[in-house]
Amino acid sequence: MGLADIIIKFILVVIIFAISLLIALYSTYAERKVAAFFQDRLGPNRAGPFGIFQPFADGGKMFLKEEIIPTSASKFLFIAGPSLSIFTACIGSAVIPWGQQLTIGGHVIDLQVADINVGVLYILGVVSLGVYGVMIGGWASNNKYSLLGAIRAASQNISYEISMGLAIIALLMVTGTLSLKEIAVQQHGFWSHGWFTWNVFKQPLGFLLFIVCAFAETNRTPFDLPECETELIGGYHTEYSSMKLGFYLFSEYINMFISGAVMATLYFGGYNFPGMHYFSGNMLAILGVVVLFAKIFFFIFFFMWVRWTIPRFRYDQLMDLGWKILIPLAIANIVITGIFITFFK
Repeated sequence: MGLADIIIKFILVVIIFAISLLIALYSTYAERKVAAFFQDRLGPNRAGPFGIFQPFADGGKMFLKEEIIPTSASKFLFIAGPSLSIFTACIGSAVIPWGQQLTIGGHVIDLQVADINVGVLYILGVVSLGVYGVMIGGWASNNKYSLLGAIRAASQNISYEISMGLAIIALLMVTGTLSLKEIAVQQHGFWSHGWFTWNVFKQPLGFLLFIVCAFAETNRTPFDLPECETELIGGYHTEYSSMKLGFYLFSEYINMFISGAVMATLYFGGYNFPGMHYFSGNMLAILGVVVLFAKIFFFIFFFMWVRWTIPRFRYDQLMDLGWKILIPLAIANIVITGIFITFFK
């Protein structure tokens, strides 16, 4: 890899990082606007036209608030918790193919930071690491509510990661690869040889399992037991203030963004769209990026829609769903997929 390629990759990393933060920033605004719509309110409307500067006002408040570290807290781990949480949220975007190749000034640019042949395993590994930031922060706070929230988060993530992994195994049996780029390429267009190319049509049950697990992994309602305000005050981030609290909140919205990108890539064709064969070159690549982000924004809206529609589970219901329903369904999906591939493909 030459110097020019390294510079291009660095610029791509900076752009993706900036977009992730911007989307996380405005997801807080969208969350409040969607909640207001469902509750017949206006939502934020003071800071700028239609309240579009509200996220910057909230961000400024986070930066300027007093930084408080409880005297009984483990200081190093108290700081490390939110730092690890935001770090693991941001690195998940490294293996996502955002579009086809761009050609600028004679340079061919891959719109993917790292095309590794185990991209799916990388995503699962990053998801597994994310819970450590929550667990460390909850334990280091030396607060019983924070600790309960951290224990809930760890139990929940371990339970639902199994179902998510099993759902992906069935998908890998269909695609035959762990590379996210190859999975996206296989879903070229929308219709081919008389059959839908998007994996959601080949693995509808697998997608349903995956999206339920994605809600649990991102601690979104109805799986927001780790930060359940009515029981645990604020859960694992009860003792946090200023930008440490901001890191935890931002990491949740970045995780929503990355989850949407992963679901769009694995099941909904990624940057592919119907009629893409009518375009070529840079126009095709740009349209692909736009289409992928449209799919991601739909999933982010869906996360918010569910939050303001469905009440949260009790903790025993959450565990029963994970262990007694989702895991058996995921195993059955693997068996059905194996039978279909063996006898009907």
